[in-house]
Amino acid sequence: MKSNKNNRNSYGKPIAISLFAHALLIVALLWGTDFNMTKSEPTGMVQAVVIDPAKVRQQAAEIRKQRETAAKKEQDRLDKLRRESEQLEKNRKAEEERIRKLKEQQAKDAQAAREAEQRRKVEKERAEKAEAERKAKEEAIRVAEQKRVAQEAAIAKAEQERLEKERAIKEAQEKAQREKEAAERAEQERIAKEKAAAEAAEKARQEQQRLEQIERERKEQEAALNDIFSGLESEAASNSAARSSQVDIELAKMGEIYKQLIQQHILTDSSFRGKECRVNLQLIPAGSGAIAGAVKVIEGDARLCNATKSAISQVRSFPLSEFPEVNAQLKNINLTYKPQL
Repeated sequence: MKSNKNNRNSYGKPIAISLFAHALLIVALLWGTDFNMTKSEPTGMVQAVVIDPAKVRQQAAEIRKQRETAAKKEQDRLDKLRRESEQLEKNRKAEEERIRKLKEQQAKDAQAAREAEQRRKVEKERAEKAEAERKAKEEAIRVAEQKRVAQEAAIAKAEQERLEKERAIKEAQEKAQREKEAAERAEQERIAKEKAAAEAAEKARQEQQRLEQIERERKEQEAALNDIFSGLESEAASNSAARSSQVDIELAKMGEIYKQLIQQHILTDSSFRGKECRVNLQLIPAGSGAIAGAVKVIEGDARLCNATKSAISQVRSFPLSEFPEVNAQLKNINLTYKPQL
């Protein structure tokens, strides 16, 4: 509406100017006609008063000249008015053309403005729709993220509960295993003690029988022993040497057994190839076997010695020999371990 009001204002001014020019032209024409009529009256009055024909002719000539001059001026004025009227008409037409073009341009501008406004509205609607879609997507993402976080929290909680249950089950199993192993060790110790007691009783019985047999033989051969006393001393020395050799063999055998036990528990490494470790192992009798007490490194590769000590600590029981003399030495034994790679 504001644009239409401006259009009416722009059209009204040129039209008012054109109407004013036409009105001015009409007034001028009317004034010219009145001038001609007023000029003729004095001439008639002069002719009626003057008697001299020469003066009349002279006055008539002057009047004619004045009329011609006035007519020429009037004609010039009319020509000027005509030209001005034509110019005004041209100006009016030019103004009308300008106004027409202005109206066309304004119509085009108005159409362009309407189209621009329509495009702006469409763009605004599109932007609002895009913004709504963006907000909807953001809301969906936010909701999805909340769900994901909640799911992860639930999964983490479930995982924590599962781990706690597994830990409780594992602890219960380990406790049961320890109790079972303790019961088995106690049973083994009991069986070993009973076996040792039975073996000791059997050995005592056999020893008693042997002593009784020896006593009988001693009594029967008492006289003969005096004669062969020197021979018996030589035989006793030979038996002692044989016994010492047997102890050494048994010690070597038990040492190899212990090395095999270490080999079973050691974490082997290719860098151990060609290396060795010498340790001092102190055993503590426990039931039918023995357990590792103190372990001291005597010499050897540091990494191999650490692995050897770790393997020794994992051996549950070291077997003992059937010979007491050997077991007495096994309580404090030196071992040289070379890994078998």
